[in-house]
Amino acid sequence: MELIELEKFWQLINEKLQTWLETGIKHVPNIVVALLIAIVFAIIARVVGKVTQNILRRTLDSRQIADLLSSIIKVCVLLAGMFVALDFVGLKGTVTSLLAGAGIIGLAIGFAFQDMTENLIAGIAMGIRKPFQIGDIIEADKVFGTVKTINLRNTLVETFFGQLEIIPNKILFRNILTNYSTNGIRCIEIPVGISYADDPEVAAKVIVEALNNCDFVIKKEETAVYAESFGDSSVNLLVWFWINYPGETGFMQARHTGLATIKTALEQADILIPFPIRTLDFGAKGGEKLNTMWQKKANIAGEKEEGSENQTSPDSDTASDEGSIEK
Repeated sequence: MELIELEKFWQLINEKLQTWLETGIKHVPNIVVALLIAIVFAIIARVVGKVTQNILRRTLDSRQIADLLSSIIKVCVLLAGMFVALDFVGLKGTVTSLLAGAGIIGLAIGFAFQDMTENLIAGIAMGIRKPFQIGDIIEADKVFGTVKTINLRNTLVETFFGQLEIIPNKILFRNILTNYSTNGIRCIEIPVGISYADDPEVAAKVIVEALNNCDFVIKKEETAVYAESFGDSSVNLLVWFWINYPGETGFMQARHTGLATIKTALEQADILIPFPIRTLDFGAKGGEKLNTMWQKKANIAGEKEEGSENQTSPDSDTASDEGSIEK
């Protein structure tokens, strides 16, 4: 009985092994083709990655972003080849499981490193869109300076005070960003006030002529002066002129020279830049005027002096009499 049972077990095992062997032999061509597909896709991925890397390095300013994007493209080609090979062998369920697992792992990584992932995606997006380049002057989130380095997670900006500011890419991607180097020009605005006795049109003509004589002023036809408002002691004007930015003459120097030029031109034209002036009216709504108040004050002071003289005269007479008696 035991021999019969062993023979049955061996027969079952033998049949199973034969089935596997037959199945394996049948799938040998598919496995060979799948291996060839994987090798071909690996070669394609390598070539595509190299070509993409060269193109992106020429297109993008950041070498890191170019290398990352080329690596992502290379991995995508390899994964596509692997999925095609597995599907060719007949392992469709394995392909589905791998895709599902990759999606779950991607979500987990995204939630665990949300801040890092957001900065990374923002860096890639800015590398493709290129809102600024290395050497540009930008202003964003209270940081104003020159771009020195563009990384995958952050951007280094050197301020005009000499400090290096590390800005996360998501801040530059989310918030309003001003690039002063895109157009290469910048408008300078200088407020100035003239007295009410002077004509704003004449002042505007004098200022425009003086500023247009400066070498750093460009677009001279757009140099303009606009009346802004009536101030407490002056008519307030706004002076606008354009300069190359960045240029040989910096913003601070151009503004300084422009202000000095405006002051000199107005002085030569005998146009007053007034100090704050206050006119006091004590006679408003039944009050007394200032000259009347001063007159009353003077009268009171005079009366007090006369009274004091009257009080001191008897004492002096008494003293003189006593002196005569002693003699």
